[in-house]
Parts: sequence; C-alpha cells; structure tokens
Amino acid sequence: MRQTSPPLSTLLPPLICGTATFNNQYNPDPYALPTTAIVHEALSLGVRAFDTSPYYGPAEDLLGAALNTPSVKENFPRRDYFLLTKVGRISGDEFDYSTSWVRHSVQRSLERLHTDYLDVAYCHDVEFVSPDEVLTAVTELRRIREEKGVVKYVGISGYPVTTLCELAEMILEKTGEPLDVVMSYANYSLQNTRLASVALPRLETAGVSVVPNASVLGMGLLRRKGVPIGGKGDFHPSPKGLRAAIQNASDWSDEQDIKDKRIEKVAIRWALENWMREGASVGSRGDPASGIPWTREKIEKYGGSKLGVSVMGVSTTEELHETMRVWRSILDGLEDGEKTAIDSGRGTKDRVWSLQRQEQVRVLAEGIRKTLGDWVDYAWPSPAPGFVNKRSAPDVPAPLPTPAASPDHLSRRPLVNEISGLESMPQLRPISP
Repeated sequence: MRQTSPPLSTLLPPLICGTATFNNQYNPDPYALPTTAIVHEALSLGVRAFDTSPYYGPAEDLLGAALNTPSVKENFPRRDYFLLTKVGRISGDEFDYSTSWVRHSVQRSLERLHTDYLDVAYCHDVEFVSPDEVLTAVTELRRIREEKGVVKYVGISGYPVTTLCELAEMILEKTGEPLDVVMSYANYSLQNTRLASVALPRLETAGVSVVPNASVLGMGLLRRKGVPIGGKGDFHPSPKGLRAAIQNASDWSDEQDIKDKRIEKVAIRWALENWMREGASVGSRGDPASGIPWTREKIEKYGGSKLGVSVMGVSTTEELHETMRVWRSILDGLEDGEKTAIDSGRGTKDRVWSLQRQEQVRVLAEGIRKTLGDWVDYAWPSPAPGFVNKRSAPDVPAPLPTPAASPDHLSRRPLVNEISGLESMPQLRPISP
C-alpha cells in the first residue's frame, strides 16, 4: 500500500478553524462578520489550521485577505499553519469533478488564499456525483500534487458515512494508494455517532490517515433556538420530527440543576472531548493549541497519543474565545493534562474543574440522548430524492491574458497554465505502512 510521506497524521493540528460560517447560509451578511479579527485572534490563540471551500460563498476570499495582512506575514510564516480547501462543488445543485474544473478550482483557491500551496484539497460532498467522477478528481489532484507540489494531501468529504467508506475502499483498490484524509460532518454529535460506530473501522482498514469530525452541532441543529437562518433562508435538511425532538431535549436540559446546561454548550464539549478519544486512531499529532505561549507544540510532549481531529466554525471572536476555553479545558482533563495546565499558566485548579465538567456533560448528554429516543443516529438523505446535477458539461472560464510576471510573482504563485497543462505524473514512491 503506497502512502504519502510524511503521513498527514504526523502534522495536522487536531483543532481546525472552519470557515463555512463565512457564508450567507449561516449568516445574513458574511461581509459584516469580523472575519479578519477572527482569523488573527485564532492564530494568536494557537490555532494552526483553517478549513474552507469555494462553495462557502466569499469564505476563501475573506480567509485569504485575513492571512495576507502584514501582521500575519510578520508573525506567522506560511509553513506554520495549514490550509484545507475543496474542489468539485459549485452550488447547491451544481457539481463538476472534471479534470479541467479541478485544475481551475485549485488555481483559483491558490489565488484567493494568497498561497503557493494547499495543504489539503478535498473533493467536496462526494455523494452528489458518481464514483467514477470522484476517482477522476482524486487522480487529478494527485497528479497536481506530484507534478507541481501545489497540493500536499488529497481527500474526500461528505455526509453519508457509508458512501465515504465505499469511496475510500474503491480508491484504495483501484489506485493502490489510500486517501490521506476523509472528512465527515454532522456524524459525530450528541444526536448522531455513526462516524464512530459505522465508519471508523472501515476507514481505518482503507488506510485513511486522518478523519476530521466537522459540524459538531449538526449544522446548527443542536441549538436552543434551532437551526440557523441565514441569507438563503432555512437550508437545513433535517425533518420536522428531528427538530421537534431536539427542542424537547433542549427543554429537558434547561430544566436540570447544572450550570452551563444549554444544549449547544453540552453538545460542543461532548463531541470535542469524545472524538478526541474515539477518533484518536485516525487522529493527528500536530500542534494541539494548548495555550503554552510562543511555543510550536507537538502532542508527544503531552501524553504521546494522537488526538481525534475536530473542525469548529465560529462567527464572532467571542465564540472563538469560548471554543478555545472549552478545547483547553478538555486538554487539561487528559491523562497528562495537569502538566499542560501548569505549562500554559492555567494551573491545577483548571484540571480539577475540567474533570468535574466532564462528569456534568456526561450526565447531561445521557439525558439528552435518552430524550431523543429513536432519533439517535438518524441521518437525513443526502442527496435528497430526485436530485439532479445541473452541471451537465464542464464550464471553465477562459484564463485572462497573463501579463509579464516579475521574478517575485513567479516565485509566489503558479500561473494558470502551469496547472492546466499537466500531462503525466510520476508514480508515488512506496514507503512502509
């Protein structure tokens, strides 16, 4: 079995800042969000990975603009953080996994993000296209990786966990090389844990290095006030029965004599904490953002084991600070968490509080899941019945005339025809699994 070297699991930080919230699905006006402040504050708090997509409206542009500021360039070299983006999904009902569109999408992302390379490129929402189309796109991304080096690791993302497993197995069988990363969303939460119970054994067997868990609130479903209503209205695919069950569970949690009992607070901590453990076999050893000042960390310093990887999106700096408070409290509660708490300046009392909170969340989570009843582990259909991809043929915009480039420009950004003109790729050099 060929594998990319070094494995992504040795590098990727276990906490990734998601930017799906930089989009009018989740917020009425993403341009009104303090996106630059969020990105800068995330970096200052130790976050070293950002997930985005061309499908997320202006998210790539907003993230790129935030990273292209003098303060980031001076204090956070590009090698110190990871950028993960996607190809293939254009809109709600348009997908293009052709080689020409993959090349165009990669080049566009490089330009929007002001970077020479992408750490990870996913095929976005793979359940909406055929397995052959996914194989075509993965193969093209690997060609780009080998020929130009502007993509480092290749993966797939989507919702139905069985589809993700089938595709990971198919790609390994047909190419002899496992996917580096498979991201699932809304499948490891208080409501649905199929990522662990159904997908984890199969993805491990398929040789997948890292399996990030995204959308721990089920795309905003697990909130006291219900699903988010952004500029596109009510986009959430959950049925009315599930929404009603979540509301009942939220009401039950509110009645308990425990502090911080709102369902979203319980859901965030429960998913982050439990996936950190359950997802460790497909986790990573990158910088855990434990809060030790001015330190580029490795998990080996604080226990040695990999940590399950989570993607968390926020819309305000206040939400970011709350997320980091919870994340660091979870780290304080790990086996060697006392040392982490002391080194970061939080102290042993924070570890004691973390263990107490862990028990409170366990009790609340058990009650919430009991209240959900038959809706536990329910997964809505994706795509919805009757879905038709409106993208019937590749439609790649013609590249604009390229002006004479300065040496500096050439060193920073590949030209469009550098990617679109790829012809052949050398085989990966096998390494021991």
